[in-house]
Amino acid sequence: MKFHLEASLRLSADAGKAEAALSEFFAGAGPVLQKGAPEGQGAHLTAWKLAGNSIDLVIDSDRYVRAHDALLRLRRPLSELLGKQFRIGVRGLDVSRFDIEVESDRAIAHKIPYVREIRFESGRLYLSLDVGPEGTLGQSEIENRIPDRIISLLEEKLQSGYGGKTEHWELLWESAARQPKFNRDPTEEMQKVGWIKHGSSRGQWIYGPQATAVFRAFERIVLEEILKPLNYREMIFPKLDTWDVWKKSGHAQGVYPEIYFVCPPKTRDPAFWEEVMDYYKVTHEVPLDLVKEKIDVPIGGMCYAQCPTFWGFLQGMTLPNEELPICVFDRSGTSHRYESGGIHGIERVDEFHRIEIVWLGTKEQVMAEKDKLTACYKHIFEDILELTWRTAWVTPWFMAQEGKTGLSEMTGAGTVDYEAVLPYNGNWIEFQNLSVNGEKYPKGFTVKAQSGDALWSGCSGVGLERWASAFLSQKGLEPKNWPEAFRKYFGEMPKGIRFL
Repeated sequence: MKFHLEASLRLSADAGKAEAALSEFFAGAGPVLQKGAPEGQGAHLTAWKLAGNSIDLVIDSDRYVRAHDALLRLRRPLSELLGKQFRIGVRGLDVSRFDIEVESDRAIAHKIPYVREIRFESGRLYLSLDVGPEGTLGQSEIENRIPDRIISLLEEKLQSGYGGKTEHWELLWESAARQPKFNRDPTEEMQKVGWIKHGSSRGQWIYGPQATAVFRAFERIVLEEILKPLNYREMIFPKLDTWDVWKKSGHAQGVYPEIYFVCPPKTRDPAFWEEVMDYYKVTHEVPLDLVKEKIDVPIGGMCYAQCPTFWGFLQGMTLPNEELPICVFDRSGTSHRYESGGIHGIERVDEFHRIEIVWLGTKEQVMAEKDKLTACYKHIFEDILELTWRTAWVTPWFMAQEGKTGLSEMTGAGTVDYEAVLPYNGNWIEFQNLSVNGEKYPKGFTVKAQSGDALWSGCSGVGLERWASAFLSQKGLEPKNWPEAFRKYFGEMPKGIRFL
């Protein structure tokens, strides 16, 4: 890795009288520029020039002392020299050129922030950063380590490939195979008999009385078999996630391709919107281009994962020891994810219904709660739903949603996926997860324990569409083929809606 930086230090006055002192300073700057690097490595001042009230510098470096770090290292002692001896201050810095060169086996086609141009030649990538009077990278960005984040992002892309990451998957347990009662796609069959219909939006369904009754039976099972026995308290979480929430939760790192953005109107003044309303009255069409001009920038997005907004309730708080563990759940609304081409039936949708289970406490308390939930799920899937299913240790959801792969560095933290086979195509579907998130959320939202012990948290999402896909694909739509334990929770099949 190589860096080439051309920059100027702006001075409060002409420094001609200081030229000799500057020459001596720069001649002896080697130890400052190479501190912490192996012998013979680090940064080098290739050239310098005094031009009235500015000092022009050219710095070349390797990975050990990056050129922008070298510039910042020089600024302070240079300010002290000029200030004490010549009453001249260093007012700021300007960057006129910043190039980075790295080894690579492939080009990168995607635009990187603050990078003006990327070239790939002979096994190397050449980055020209967006500097200069019209550029986006200047003093503030240098001081805030933006170049270092560019390098980290670049290394991540080169290591894993953009959008081509392979998540970890390790089988933990598998149930005995059960003879399926059904071998057709349940979504198609529910449409044929009028249980469901497509909604007006993509990846959205309208559930009739029969399908809704199945969902409500699942909810009763979760309430009676998990939430009430384990003393979980119900809450209502917001279903609009702001950027502030996503920055603290980590989702802001990589969630953009999958969220539905929320943009408020620039104003609710009817006069501002009159043109839009008049256009519709005349044409009976919504002028979308005009609407786009009148809405503001996104303030966030519709609920992507339910638990992040919960943490606003605890943000900045210190919890009494006797309050721990805290165990809550939310079932108050829908979640939304833009699934692009991945939509299929009710298995993968843009709008879905979920019970979100969240708990927090000490590491020991969180792990104990995880074990209780694991036992409850096993009982439900084995004895009530009687599924053919398995569990797997996978890339933690909080890493996957940030665009990361692999496993968590926190021992004990991670995600278990529950998968069920779909007899009609032989594929396995993830229909349940259980995650221990370690210190991620308490740290992100500055939640502390009275004892001073580190707080951990966990979450588990019960997706009703996924449960229905797993259950109905194996058992079918006829209640007579459903397990007796499930029929007790289901009750009588409601009357559907008939059409002529």
